[in-house]
Amino acid sequence: MSGDTVNSIPLYASSLRLTAVPTAVGCSRMFVDHTLKLWQLEDHAETATLIMSELVTNAVKASGITEPKAWQITAEHVIGIQLRAIEASLYVEVWDRTDTAPVRKNPDLETEGGRGLLLVEHLAKRWNIYRPRVGGKVVWAELPLGIPVELRPFEHTPLLLPSGIRAPWGPVEGQARSALLDVLMTTTVEAMCSARVDRDT
Repeated sequence: MSGDTVNSIPLYASSLRLTAVPTAVGCSRMFVDHTLKLWQLEDHAETATLIMSELVTNAVKASGITEPKAWQITAEHVIGIQLRAIEASLYVEVWDRTDTAPVRKNPDLETEGGRGLLLVEHLAKRWNIYRPRVGGKVVWAELPLGIPVELRPFEHTPLLLPSGIRAPWGPVEGQARSALLDVLMTTTVEAMCSARVDRDT
């Protein structure tokens, strides 16, 4: 085997673009449950769903409309969500078109809300922000799977979502798609390089 040989590693990835409205939170939970069932990773669905809910809530607040009227929703109100399983980790990733980083708060016991990132920090192995080349930000969280994923066949079944929740095609939907592909490609290459270094040492 030559030194230039690239070892492939198993990767599962699925993404979705949603209209940035409050109902996107419930739809993101449906997406997590549906996807992890297909991947036979249902044991991680509860934690991944909680994290996805918190990240989507923040993304909707950042770039959506909190109490939308139908005429206020435009093709700019888009978020992107993605699940990725690679090596022994599951990644929950959420894109929105703003550059503003979410702020971790320390609310007291009487304060309502503000605990989203505290919950993510508690549940995830780690979390951070990725700045894609097309703009906006991807907030991601990593969950340990325990053992590396293995490629196995599964029957793809479509996810049925309420009418109007999928983001309409347009420049921002395309931006979300490109941003999620950017983080997917970058982190996959990093994982492959890491696996190669581990093999060679």
